[in-house]
Amino acid sequence: MSLLPARARFPKIAGMMRWMPPLAAVTAMGLALAAPMTAGAQEMKALGTFGKWVAYTYTDKGKPVCYMSAKPEKSEGAYKARGDVELLITHRPAEKAFDVLSVVAGYQYKPDSDVVLTAGGQTFNLFTNADRAWARDAKTDAAVVQQLIKSSTAVVKGTSSRNTTTTDTVSLAGFSAAYKAIGDTCKKP
Repeated sequence: MSLLPARARFPKIAGMMRWMPPLAAVTAMGLALAAPMTAGAQEMKALGTFGKWVAYTYTDKGKPVCYMSAKPEKSEGAYKARGDVELLITHRPAEKAFDVLSVVAGYQYKPDSDVVLTAGGQTFNLFTNADRAWARDAKTDAAVVQQLIKSSTAVVKGTSSRNTTTTDTVSLAGFSAAYKAIGDTCKKP
């Protein structure tokens, strides 16, 4: 059975984590990362490319999921190798989870560290687990998205498990159009 690309599998985790105690959330994350997606979740469809952002939709257990992602324009840090780096926004209408922000680092974050996302002069602290970072709650997700809509770039700073600091600069060209595309497909009630 073919699996979705990693970027399509993980947005669900952030929404689940908001309603679980930390230990249960970490356990659920491990299970979600290890479990293959259901057969219905394999039909991913691109909604379009908007500037530097690409929007997608797929179904999970018969319910629509929409997300948008972009890779950094510039990555800085004294690292030798690094995997894919992405900034994502996900909507899961069936779970009433909208504007879920996540960052894929391309390395394992330093345990118990925060990632700092800055856009338009505003700074947001994100929590980390393994190679992912998320906002701590839905209110912060919504605030970050609104700031991203108004800004031209987002800067994400994190620290790897090897204590290497990285700075990724993501262009927000096309962000608003990609956000509209996922909002039109995965509508808020």
